[in-house]
Amino acid sequence: MALSSEAKNIYSQINQNTKLGDLRKIAKDIKKDQEIAMELWATGHFLPRQLSILIMDKKLLTQKVIDKLCRDIQNHEQEEQNQLIDWLLANQLSKDKKTIALMESWENYPSPLQRRLFWYYQARLRWMGNTNQSNTDSLLASIEKNLLNEEPEVQWAMNYTAGQIGKWQEEYRDRCISIGEKTGLYKDEVVAKNCTPSYLPKFISIEVAKLQKQ
Repeated sequence: MALSSEAKNIYSQINQNTKLGDLRKIAKDIKKDQEIAMELWATGHFLPRQLSILIMDKKLLTQKVIDKLCRDIQNHEQEEQNQLIDWLLANQLSKDKKTIALMESWENYPSPLQRRLFWYYQARLRWMGNTNQSNTDSLLASIEKNLLNEEPEVQWAMNYTAGQIGKWQEEYRDRCISIGEKTGLYKDEVVAKNCTPSYLPKFISIEVAKLQKQ
């Protein structure tokens, strides 16, 4: 796909030294432009795609468009996949009732990236203080049943959701810790200093201790 002169000019501003803050500055000048966003997306490159996400028009993100974006994201290496899909959630999908409703329907969607989005959104609700959710029991039941059978990227998001439930919702804390003990998932994970391990008993213990110090 040949870039328009405007898209070429924007693309030329991005290089290997470009930071997220730089992308946000460029996006602030562009504001919202779906046509330019799709041109930048079509380059297939990671940083232009991050910028593309920032300037998309969320009103135009239909299920069909999101399916295409997710298929494209699967062509990136795993770390870039996760960054792009989480960036899409934070900057677009969580900003509109229509796309939120789509995310809430993706628990069993064929695309693992969209299943990851379903779970990561549920975790995000809770860490942002929205703990009064009516679906917590059903989420935990699904995690208990399906966690070990999921794709790694979805598995991480499911586990993270259980961690956030255990952290913020005391009445479910023991149940979430038990999930970690029974599955043993991430028990042997080695994490960098000052990073919280993903193993649920450790994650919840550390995060609850932080809350109690506040």
